[in-house]
Amino acid sequence: MLGTIVNTTTIMIGSVIGSVVKKGINEKYQQALFNAMGLAATAIGINAVVNNMPKSRYPVLFIVSLAIGSLFGSVMDIDGKFQGLVAKFSKSNLGEGLGTGILLYCIGTLSILGPVMSAVYGDHTYLFTNATLDLVTSMVLASTYGIGMILAAPVLFCWQGVIYFVASYLSASFFSQDLLTELSVVGGILIASSGIGILKIKDIKTMNMLPALLVPIIFFIIKGFL
Repeated sequence: MLGTIVNTTTIMIGSVIGSVVKKGINEKYQQALFNAMGLAATAIGINAVVNNMPKSRYPVLFIVSLAIGSLFGSVMDIDGKFQGLVAKFSKSNLGEGLGTGILLYCIGTLSILGPVMSAVYGDHTYLFTNATLDLVTSMVLASTYGIGMILAAPVLFCWQGVIYFVASYLSASFFSQDLLTELSVVGGILIASSGIGILKIKDIKTMNMLPALLVPIIFFIIKGFL
């Protein structure tokens, strides 16, 4: 768990530094940061999709995942409940920032494969690399949305912690390259949609689409029994 602890700590440190910087930024420049963050998230998401979709052995799976995941997420109203919870503690658009931050921190090859390598081989290289990237990302997000972005840190810790213990139990074979590819495609689309939301192009309610990430996992579990 050393790599996950380091990764979580860097997000907390970056959030504190970014929030301190935010206090000295004019509102006009804060809006510029919003736009930059929206474009960055959109680009990162598109890049993940473009890089991984050609590798997919199940080209329809991401469509099924998004459809089923969005349906279940909308029925459960994940976005509404999440925004309502955040609104109790902040009058700003922190919910939007946290949604984007959680996706950027948690959905990616380094953040998923890192805990697996750490659990099975004791290799923390991926998580240390991810921690460096998240330090910079958390500083930018906190300078845009404020100190509340630090709440994404425990989410990352729980996410990577679950993967770590599952990997310890199932071994690395379950987290095959095929599964990581499918998760990266779906995750990339979610990150891109989050960026589109920040840019105010369309309110997609990305949080309602989060269950889509479970569909590839369930698919591969079922496939393993066939």
